[in-house]
Amino acid sequence: MTVHDLELEHFRNYQALRVDFDPGVNVIHGENAQGKTNLLEAVGYLSGARSHRTRGDKELLSFDADHGAVRSRLESRGREFRVEALLFRGRRRKLTANGVPLKTAGELSGILRTVLFCPEDLSLIRAGSGERRRFLDVSLCQLRPRYAAALAEYHRLYEHKTRILRDWEEKPSLLELLDDFSDRMARCGAILIHHRARFIRALTQRAGAIHADFSGGRERMDLSYQTVKTVTDPQAPSAALYPQLLDHMASHRRAELEARQCLSGPHKDDLVVDIDGRSAKQFASQGQTRTAALSLKLAERELHQQDMGEWPVLLLDDVLSELDSRRRAFVLERIDGGQVFITCCEEELIDQLQRARTFHIRAGRLEPE
Repeated sequence: MTVHDLELEHFRNYQALRVDFDPGVNVIHGENAQGKTNLLEAVGYLSGARSHRTRGDKELLSFDADHGAVRSRLESRGREFRVEALLFRGRRRKLTANGVPLKTAGELSGILRTVLFCPEDLSLIRAGSGERRRFLDVSLCQLRPRYAAALAEYHRLYEHKTRILRDWEEKPSLLELLDDFSDRMARCGAILIHHRARFIRALTQRAGAIHADFSGGRERMDLSYQTVKTVTDPQAPSAALYPQLLDHMASHRRAELEARQCLSGPHKDDLVVDIDGRSAKQFASQGQTRTAALSLKLAERELHQQDMGEWPVLLLDDVLSELDSRRRAFVLERIDGGQVFITCCEEELIDQLQRARTFHIRAGRLEPE
């Protein structure tokens, strides 16, 4: 997969930009707050019409602009695509590929896949469970379109059920809807659990091998999936998981009414990381947790390559500067192959990337060097 060029219009601090990229490594350097992350955000937007920094498209628009655009010529699966995302303030966006309107944002994932690695990901192991669920969701939404649809529906149902639980004492008639929402959440949740479990199983093999390689075989990293207790085999078909999940919700019905919030379901899931049989979140050193996070992200990239037969576009947003020389060298050795975008501030990093095409960015303007 290759992003050949990128054209931005009123996107973040870019009033107008058109740039051609190398199919290998591209390094974007410059001072802070000049637009390096914004550029990677635009590339990432092409793989699913979502940003890792905001939930609303209107925040992607330049100040005082009522519209914007992200356009690119891509190569994927031996075909060339011209992808366009038109953004509007107060109106629904428009997505097209080769001039054909796309019905869902998920269709973009079938054209381009990206894996983003940013400094916040280095805290993935010690962060709350929500950050690890987000890690699973972002990757699975690209890998499995059915998962993306189920996740969106689950979030919608969760918000409705939360309002019912919040307001039922003032409006008792709302209770007539509660069981229906629980049933529908159980159906969507079963799909989420099934795909998460299978993804974590595959991730365990890849990430474990990477972590062992990095530690010289001195450490073992294991992953496990923590979901609702009534689910006996998370990898079972979603049809088998549905009644188990529904039973769990039924057993929590009274507690949810009293608490006025959703207490059970896949929105509480977690990816548990152990190093040498002990919880990495509780007992691992800072260096170990960073190595574990690196292993997860590099394994994610390899799983995309295995699924599609070609490398996803890798976005390294100022992450190399956060690593010591040993971990930095390890990452650079593992990312050989596929297109890579790297942002950095330090000139010394550029010297380590002699095969890369470099760009200097200043105030939303990109200049090839």
